Amino acid sequence: MEVRDPIHGAIRVSGSERDVVDHPFVQRLRGIRATGFAAMAFPSATHTRYGHCLGVMHLAGRAFDSAYQDWPFTSADARHRLRETVRLAALCHDLGHSPFSHCTEFAMPPLADLQIPWLARAESRKATHEDYTLAILANTDLCETLDQRTASSARHVAALISGDIVVDDDFFVDGGLDHRRVLSQIVSSELDVDRLDYLVRDAVFSGARYGQVDVDWLISHMQAHPVEGHVTLGLDARALYAFDDFLIARHHMFLMVYFHHKSVVYEEILKRFVREPGCAWTLSGDLDDYLFRDDTDLIAHLRRSDSEWARRVVERRPFTRILEVHGAPDEVDLSAEAERLQAEGIDFIAAGSTGRLSRYETYGQKRRKAPRIMVLERVPSAPRRQVQLPGLDAEPDVTALANATRIFQRYADARRVARLFVPPEQLGRAEHVLGVKAP
Repeated sequence: MEVRDPIHGAIRVSGSERDVVDHPFVQRLRGIRATGFAAMAFPSATHTRYGHCLGVMHLAGRAFDSAYQDWPFTSADARHRLRETVRLAALCHDLGHSPFSHCTEFAMPPLADLQIPWLARAESRKATHEDYTLAILANTDLCETLDQRTASSARHVAALISGDIVVDDDFFVDGGLDHRRVLSQIVSSELDVDRLDYLVRDAVFSGARYGQVDVDWLISHMQAHPVEGHVTLGLDARALYAFDDFLIARHHMFLMVYFHHKSVVYEEILKRFVREPGCAWTLSGDLDDYLFRDDTDLIAHLRRSDSEWARRVVERRPFTRILEVHGAPDEVDLSAEAERLQAEGIDFIAAGSTGRLSRYETYGQKRRKAPRIMVLERVPSAPRRQVQLPGLDAEPDVTALANATRIFQRYADARRVARLFVPPEQLGRAEHVLGVKAP
């Protein structure tokens, strides 16, 4: 089967993959917008998580083929098993997204409600969309589909989506090396196919240009590299500038598209609606119910509601931005202005959005646990040497990635956008109180 995609062209889907693509929980993603309320600012940004997941699956296959181009697998079956598993993990990585994607994640229940059997440790926290993904893979008949109709299993697919999944067999081992690390990195890492798809896709559908990165060059320079019994993801140093551009593109997409003030204010209004006493719309751990929780379900609920906040979303009457400042987190405090509005009895919404270049690294300091990506540099008149991030055992001529690119140093600081919004009918009064003119 082939799927025509506006970003990647023809996406090939094998027979076993089609069984997964056709599953109701994958098809559910047709009803979930990839960028939440971004369409309120960018009218064409109505694309879905379904198209995104097909694109990520396609890129995962390409990344695998590039990284393992000359790899001596012990058999064709071993190569097929690992390649299919990483493609399926890429396809399924967003199964757990709630309506309007990240916009309603705040309403998710405690993790314990999902009863995920494969987690290595129990945690007391609120569930995330990734947790719902794992629950869907473990606790619905999608598990049976994967176990019976593919060379993989639901648990092995889940293991590439979350490092917390326990795998106690040798499924990812071939030729004496464990390949789970590199396959996980292809799906989720500092340089993963998830980002390589959504940045370009979101840029095309929003009309913004910040997310245009050189996907082909980056993927064609991916390599698999053994490190002490494991295989890790490598990037040829010739693609290092493309990698820098990729990180900057993501950073700017967050600041200019994902953090757009219209998207932010609608998300904040939705939060007020859901948190109202007596609000009947909830997200539960019941996966039979969750199957039908998509954008249409939420919009239908909002349309039936008499809540002021529901009416503002449905009738497109958001609060109006009156103040917006950008800078370091300690430079954009609007609490004094908020207190002045409150003292005058003016309702307001205060919202802050913080962006960082990397979820995993700041300059010289690790932020989030993740397998390290290596950069493989070709040195004239010398054999290839490795440039490696901290965390992996060093080999001769190995240095940190921070020494191969200055990008983490240049963009080490977080960037915060702080905003105040007021009801349109109180804008003039608010401007007078604050002594400002709304942007």
